[in-house]
Amino acid sequence: MNFFELTRKLIDIPSVTGAENTVGVFIASHLEGLGYEVKKQQVEKNRFNVIATTAAAPRVILSTHMDTVPPHIVSSEDEKRIYGRGACDAKGIIAAQIVAAERLRAEGVNEIGLLFTVDEELGSSGARIANTNRPSYQPEYLINGEPTDNKLATATKGSLRLTLKTTGRSAHSAYPEHGESAIEKLLDVLESIRKCAWPESDSLGQTTCNIGVIGGGTRANVIPAEAAADMQLRLVSNAHPVKTILENAVAGRAEVEYLSEHNPVHLVTVDGFEQCVVRFTTDIPYLSRWGKPLLLGPGSILNAHTDHESVEKRELTEAANLYCRLTRALLAREAASQLSEAAEETYR
Repeated sequence: MNFFELTRKLIDIPSVTGAENTVGVFIASHLEGLGYEVKKQQVEKNRFNVIATTAAAPRVILSTHMDTVPPHIVSSEDEKRIYGRGACDAKGIIAAQIVAAERLRAEGVNEIGLLFTVDEELGSSGARIANTNRPSYQPEYLINGEPTDNKLATATKGSLRLTLKTTGRSAHSAYPEHGESAIEKLLDVLESIRKCAWPESDSLGQTTCNIGVIGGGTRANVIPAEAAADMQLRLVSNAHPVKTILENAVAGRAEVEYLSEHNPVHLVTVDGFEQCVVRFTTDIPYLSRWGKPLLLGPGSILNAHTDHESVEKRELTEAANLYCRLTRALLAREAASQLSEAAEETYR
């Protein structure tokens, strides 16, 4: 199938986080058909990463994720764009990376590999397993794919995910004095958090705080005994000062359960590519053993996770070209570095 057919085929296979098995099977089979050595790296039952290599040890890895946010949206297209869940985050990227890898192989560049992970949209468990159980080879560079408008990202914000939990005492709502509302406690804590002044950075901007999910109680006529809120902060500093500010705001009024954290990431850049800074997070912090990280991909993050997610066909084509250019540049850079080291050794 051609480039755009592959993109639509991938989009049409539902792969909401936790249900990536079918798309993983398809990708593995497709890559085996192209002649790659393919490994299904188990993450959980019916969930696996896909790792594809040639006979040569890979020096550059092209990588992105197979999972999407809900709900699944089937593909469609018009003259300029492809639509559907994952069009830009990240099914179109998978297709672009496969096409780029095939072009490089046709040129005789075989020191490349592909890594497609599960669970990036939640906890990056696929990337964590890939890092812990990386095959014996040591790649030099990891080109990760996320929607960056085909610009080479210089840095990404960090992330702090957590849950706040409050407890109270249930009672009949007609007699509230006999109960203690966990929801009202939680609302008071959240109001304090909303007033916090968070760290700022000249290069990364402001720390942002999102109260993403609130839950609690059983019925309108019952004083709620439990409540919780899921939150995510996008970090421009390391996590420690943000935790301190948060915990001071909470002041012991709620239980704080930290789910995941990683600091901002500064990325490898290459001359000749348009650059940007992105606010979102990626699998990169959890793939430290897969090479020096770069980040580039087609599409806009403003389209990702929406009911109108799409990507321009022109951008997909450009992305495949950019992945090829970037891989060649990195291999040439490494070759030049090795020659320089050899020359230095000669004159010692």
